[in-house]
Amino acid sequence: MPVLVITGTGTEIGKTVTTAAVAAAALAAGRSVAVLKAAQTGVGPDERGDADEVARLAGPVTTGELARFPEPLAPGTAARRAGMAPVHPHEVAERAAKLATEHDLVLVEGAGGLLVRFDAAGGTLADAAKLLGAPVLVVAQAGLGTLNVTELTARELRRRDLELAGVVIGSWPATPDLATRCNVADLPEVAAAPLLGALPAGAGALPPTEFRTAAPTWLSPRLDGTWDAEAFRVREAP
Repeated sequence: MPVLVITGTGTEIGKTVTTAAVAAAALAAGRSVAVLKAAQTGVGPDERGDADEVARLAGPVTTGELARFPEPLAPGTAARRAGMAPVHPHEVAERAAKLATEHDLVLVEGAGGLLVRFDAAGGTLADAAKLLGAPVLVVAQAGLGTLNVTELTARELRRRDLELAGVVIGSWPATPDLATRCNVADLPEVAAAPLLGALPAGAGALPPTEFRTAAPTWLSPRLDGTWDAEAFRVREAP
C-alpha cells in the first residue's frame, strides 16, 4: 500500500487528525512517510496548513501541498474566485507517484468529501485515486446522520472500481449516545468494508509526544496499529 488516499464524508470530521494518526503509526512501524495535501483552502500564504498540522502531530514526515487558496470553499470554487490556477487530478497523481518512489507510504489527503470539485472540468479526489490505482480510506462521523453519507461514499467508490480500504471514525466521544454506539456495528455494514479505527474526541489537542504514542492504539493492524475492532464493538454495544 505505497499510496493511501484519505477522504471524508464531509468537512470538520477529523480527516487531518486521522491522517496524522496513520502517519504516526506508520512511522512507529519504521516506515518513511510523505503527506500530500491535494488542495488547501481557507488558509493564507504564511499560515499553517493541514500538512503542517500532520507533521506537528505525527513527527518527521515529508509534506507537500499542490496549491492553497484563501477562501474556505471547495477547491475549484476557491481557485476561480481567487483568479488562480486550479489543481487537476493528474497533478495530484503525478506528485503522489513521485513521492512514492522515495517513501514507503504516501498519504494523499483530500479537501472535504470524495466528490468535491478541484477544477472546472469536475475533477475530483476520486479521479486522482483512479489514476494512482490507490485504495481510499474514508473518515466518517460517529453519530446520527453518518450512515447515509458513508454508504453513498462507499457506493461511489465501487461504481468507479476503486478499492475502499475501510472506515475510520474521526472523533469518538467520551460519552457516546445510542445512535453513535449503534453505528459501530452499522458503519462497516453500510460501507461493506471494515472499521479500521476510532480516534478519541480531542485527539488533535494532545501534546505531539502523547499523540504519537497513542496513535497506533486507535488504528487497526492494517494501518500499522493495534486497535481491535471486535473488542471495540463489544465494549460499545448498546
